[in-house]
Amino acid sequence: MSVHAYTRYARFKDSGVEWLGNIPEPWQTKRLKWVAPRDVRKAGENDSRRRYVGLENVESWTGRYLPTEAAEQANGDSLLFEDDSLLFGKLRPYLAKVLKPDFPGRCTGEFLVLSARAVSRAFLHVFLLSDPFVRTVDSSTFGAKMPRADWRFIGNLPVPLPSGPEQRVIADFLDRETARIDALIAKQERLIELLGEKRKAMISHAVTQGLNPHVKMKESGVEWLGKIPEHWEVKRLTYMFRERDERAQPDLPLLNVSIHDGVTVREFSNTRIEQMADDFNVYKVAAKDDIAFNKMRMWQGAVGVVPVDGLVSPDYTVAHPVVEMDVSYYSALFRTDRFFVEVIGQSHGIVWDRLRLYWEGFKDIYVPVPPFAEQQAIVRHLGTETEYAERTTAKVRQLIERLREKRTALISAAVTGKIDVREVA
Repeated sequence: MSVHAYTRYARFKDSGVEWLGNIPEPWQTKRLKWVAPRDVRKAGENDSRRRYVGLENVESWTGRYLPTEAAEQANGDSLLFEDDSLLFGKLRPYLAKVLKPDFPGRCTGEFLVLSARAVSRAFLHVFLLSDPFVRTVDSSTFGAKMPRADWRFIGNLPVPLPSGPEQRVIADFLDRETARIDALIAKQERLIELLGEKRKAMISHAVTQGLNPHVKMKESGVEWLGKIPEHWEVKRLTYMFRERDERAQPDLPLLNVSIHDGVTVREFSNTRIEQMADDFNVYKVAAKDDIAFNKMRMWQGAVGVVPVDGLVSPDYTVAHPVVEMDVSYYSALFRTDRFFVEVIGQSHGIVWDRLRLYWEGFKDIYVPVPPFAEQQAIVRHLGTETEYAERTTAKVRQLIERLREKRTALISAAVTGKIDVREVA
């Protein structure tokens, strides 16, 4: 149900606050500091066993608590809060980090700890999450890199106050309706996950077993590969690629090699300072249709086809094809979970985030070699299926965004008196 489908109050009055607008005639407004004073108690050594809450433990705009396996400890002074407190994140307030805890604990000093004294805690919680309030607080922030709001401003902001029973009715209504919307969002997010899993499985099957479900299969003799079509070959990568290690072409464009996007031309930001190399002569040349990969992230899929002649980090590897092949087929193969297992086995390093795949390990890997025409057919099929999956995912993301907008609009309308939810509640 859209916001416009709800009834309106019979009579309104001017709240005297521009961002709040008109409010129902019986409602009052009081400053936040009078209805929910700030609690500034510092945690001491005896409070170390209390559960610690950082900004990362609060989900933006929903106020849900996000537990972590190892909660980050406070670097400086932490504040105490009780199970009837409210926590409002004053750092980057546009993220709307507002928690209604059901446990006593301690939190980072980037929260304001509020004690709801003359207002329903549940009602105040949803009001602090409302878009008009969050935008107003965010407009007052100071600090370019780490914008934060000040209690002297926040505490003086007005809170619209219906009667006590009506506050509870509104809070209960929003709790129920937002739970319904959140459940719909969760289903759509799960659908995106399933689409991604299906796409990965489809790619893995196509590049290792082909497109013909009736083709005769044979043992490849390669543990990570298993059975392959009978007419395919198996070769070591050393017979298919040579390492390209050319330098001293500093005028070529810079290329990124990422886990999510493969190889792309690097775009520089106009809004942030980015680190630049002192000497691009040491960067490696990557020619169009080469394969480039990040040695430290190859096992996670940081590999792809080079789109244009360019430069990559000297710590990356560039592989130039020396036989007829569709490099997009091998780029897809190199990004499958099955191939990652082999990459890990050929990599060097003591810990996971330091595993490196050097050229010597890469060239020793055995891979399937379908006929060239079949490689091209597989690439075309993957392109069609990927395009469909991306279109479907984009539509689902749009639906999620609309649901989130509806959630935000419903909260804002209810807590500011733009709609009357008493009958439907």
